Amino acid sequence: MRIDLSVQGGEPSGELAELADWLAQEDELRGLVKPAPAVPVPRELGVSSDVLVAAVGSGGAISVLAASLKAFLAQPRRSDVTIVLTAPDGRRVEIDAKRVRDVEALVRQVCADVE
Repeated sequence: MRIDLSVQGGEPSGELAELADWLAQEDELRGLVKPAPAVPVPRELGVSSDVLVAAVGSGGAISVLAASLKAFLAQPRRSDVTIVLTAPDGRRVEIDAKRVRDVEALVRQVCADVE
């Protein structure tokens, strides 16, 4: 299953790059989380992606993703950051540091059809 991850608040492109680096350090997620292809508009030389794509197909990968997101949000930062997870069918969940305790339940909510 494909889950799109985006970041709101703070500096979204910088925070998304930090999140991508953070998730790349998880052995179980290595190769499963990549920037979505970005399409430049006319007159742009290039553009960075504003979405990460996670390919999770098992309960284990979902648990690792949830734990990693929880740890990422628990890190001290200069601004409030919200991570938005979107399933292919449009289901969407927003996770922020204020709700960091229930991250796995929220991730599973978006990935309900994987189980």
